[in-house]
Amino acid sequence: MTAQTFSDLELDDILIHNLQAENIQTPTVIQAQTIPVALEGKDILGSAPTGTGKSLAFLLPAVQHLLDFPRRKPGPPRILILTPTRELAMQIADQAKRLTQDTHLSIATITGGVAYMNHSEVFSKNQDIVIATTGRLLQYIKEENFDCRAVEMLILDEADRMLDMGFSQDVETISAETRWRKQTLLFSATLEGEGLHDFARRILKDPIEINADPSRKERKKILQFYYRADDLTHKIALLTYLLKQPEVKKSIVFVRKRERVHELVTWLHQAGIQSCYLEGEMVQAKRNEAIKRISNNTVNVLVATDVAARGIDIDDITHVINFDAPKTADVYLHRIGRTARAGKKGTAIMLVEAHDNELLQKIERYIKEPIKLRTIDQLRPKTKAPKPVTKKKPSQKTKLKQASKKKEETKKKKVKLRHRDLKNKGKPKKSIISAE
Repeated sequence: MTAQTFSDLELDDILIHNLQAENIQTPTVIQAQTIPVALEGKDILGSAPTGTGKSLAFLLPAVQHLLDFPRRKPGPPRILILTPTRELAMQIADQAKRLTQDTHLSIATITGGVAYMNHSEVFSKNQDIVIATTGRLLQYIKEENFDCRAVEMLILDEADRMLDMGFSQDVETISAETRWRKQTLLFSATLEGEGLHDFARRILKDPIEINADPSRKERKKILQFYYRADDLTHKIALLTYLLKQPEVKKSIVFVRKRERVHELVTWLHQAGIQSCYLEGEMVQAKRNEAIKRISNNTVNVLVATDVAARGIDIDDITHVINFDAPKTADVYLHRIGRTARAGKKGTAIMLVEAHDNELLQKIERYIKEPIKLRTIDQLRPKTKAPKPVTKKKPSQKTKLKQASKKKEETKKKKVKLRHRDLKNKGKPKKSIISAE
């Protein structure tokens, strides 16, 4: 039975109070499935799309563990959380600080992009939870500035992205350094790919696999629809029109390739729409600047690729627009999860060209509901919508014909005999006489 409230999950009253202060009332699917298993002390290999409350799914059991087993004297970190990017580390730290209000637990971050000795407070005083990026943490470990021996729980967030970014060796080194730990939780946006499972086998011990799709109730908060586009020019016209609507207060526009990011930013600028962007090869300072601009409403449009936007949590996104269709249905779910967060409602729009139609059908099958078609009067498509591909079930007559044909073919099949078998048929076998 799935937990209906956080009280059902046997969490401390102070945690429930802090969740209610954030207007978080009921656990999401990933939280309801993960928290009981994590509280039992088992290793977890977990997957859930962005925006489904994955961070709280590991933060709540981690904090509960510290409250259940308080330390007797100050010491080094007991919970270590690894993330692929500085932005994600800062977001998790903010969430952890709000969650641990009035608990006397301390939270610290160790990331790149910060002056080396600015982390000195992490080493000089008691810390309970440290959220870190792998590179900078490893540097401190090698210089014996970070004590791994007290780590009881190691949590890896966005593990698939860590692998994509080439951090697998760093993570395995940190895993070896924290070998006294009692529990490891590994989370990923998706559990696809042999590489991730091989990596998980080396890090985890008899893990429980949790693969949580958002519930229909969670998805209902997102209004989903699509517009048909004739070609790229029509698509740009649709996007420009949509972004100029008053209800589109803050949006993320997704594209597939980083080359398209720069093109789209230029096209929007020409249409009088200011935007910022995120793409894979950006330096940290530029990434920070882009996130700051969209977060503080300097601009209200962010253009991004899937890889670049991973791990970014921006408040109050009202619309997610799929300018380029996602590669797969689960990527679609990750994208649209950027809106309708923290109990709010949101809108997800997809601009669909003829060649995207099959993918649209796959997405509808995956989310088990149809996505509504909408049109704009002055921008109606000129081309006809492609007919949906449906596989016809064979009739009873066709089935009987196929069965009869198969039977005939089986009869006609002859056993293939080798020439030498035919040649020697009926001849007595020669006795073998050994030469003396």
